[in-house]
Amino acid sequence: MRVLLINQCFHPDPVSTAQHLTDLAVGLAQAGHHVTAVASSRGYDDPTRRFPVRETWNGIDIHRIWTPGLGKKAKWRRLVDFGVFWLNAARILLFMPRHDVTVCLTSPPLISTLGTVAAKLKGGAVVPWVMDLNPDEAVAAGWLKAGGIVERTLTFIQNWSFRQAARIIALDRFMADRLIAKGVHPQVIHTDAPWSHDQAVRFDPPARDVFRAKHGLTGKFIVMYSGNHSPCHPLDTVLAAAEALKSEDHIHFLFVGGGSEFKKVQAFQKDKALPNITSLPYQPMEELSGSLSSADLHLVVMGDPFVGIVHPCKIYNILTLGIPLLFVGPEQSHGGDIVRRLADPAYARLAQHGEVDRVVTEIRSAAARGPQPPNAAAKALGAEFSHSVLCPRLVELITEVTRS
Repeated sequence: MRVLLINQCFHPDPVSTAQHLTDLAVGLAQAGHHVTAVASSRGYDDPTRRFPVRETWNGIDIHRIWTPGLGKKAKWRRLVDFGVFWLNAARILLFMPRHDVTVCLTSPPLISTLGTVAAKLKGGAVVPWVMDLNPDEAVAAGWLKAGGIVERTLTFIQNWSFRQAARIIALDRFMADRLIAKGVHPQVIHTDAPWSHDQAVRFDPPARDVFRAKHGLTGKFIVMYSGNHSPCHPLDTVLAAAEALKSEDHIHFLFVGGGSEFKKVQAFQKDKALPNITSLPYQPMEELSGSLSSADLHLVVMGDPFVGIVHPCKIYNILTLGIPLLFVGPEQSHGGDIVRRLADPAYARLAQHGEVDRVVTEIRSAAARGPQPPNAAAKALGAEFSHSVLCPRLVELITEVTRS
């Protein structure tokens, strides 16, 4: 079977969608399928990083597309990068042979439409893997006016492509409900979360100590937010809590990752002269165990308007490690579902956006308990979202598309 994968990010980019699509590509290749990936030649968060235009890696044929790499400093820059990727991807797909299945992620927005058009012209099935919903996300973020001509046009295009799909992969029940509301038949929707990186990430006490010492954090109670810093995951409440705790020297906030809001965290720390905040870029996969294990309390954040539009992927690595977590976001969300399933207030707690005092109290309580050994119930739940469980299931789903 010939499988085409389309997304702006792919190996060796460290962002989450690149890692998950790479895992899927490797799984498909190991199952004996011929896999081709179309992605950008520039790093998603670091456009100065360049990748080879053509490469064969682990049996996967990679075509990388030139984009101007204007970055995320302004919305127009992102739109130009998205537009150039779209046009160059269209050119490449035009000259590619037919594929049995095309798997489209959602960066840049509406890329599944391009995959659908290519499949209509050449044949084959399309499977959108919805990592986030657009233009829904743009409307929720205030970037697009709901009901305006642009929003209505983009929604029409998006919904058309979704209705052509052989299967659609939703990340949680809230996203599945949104797809159904768009007219997608429930039987077409397959709901599975993006897996943890448990094949590469484990609780590692020696690496924890090395990472802490390297960054001057030995002896601190570390409150960590690790991953994409996006408007979808607003950190205002967390930053306000950090400011409120600035005089409590034993508590330190560590922000690791990238995204459009990452510099806002750094600017907040500088403007407020807060000694209890450290910011670090995405860590390489080989150092991820040490980085994530260094936390005593992990933060997972979900913006209220973004339920069912984006997904808190970072929660699965946290469960795998068994480190306590604080979810900041709406109770009716996937993060809220996870906290309720754990039913252990000493391990997992929930706070709403704007509840700064509550977040401060939860962090103080966790710090008073001190570092905890890995939580067995969390690890057991994390095993349900492991790479070894979910990735083969997705490989089988894509394989079955050609049999139906």
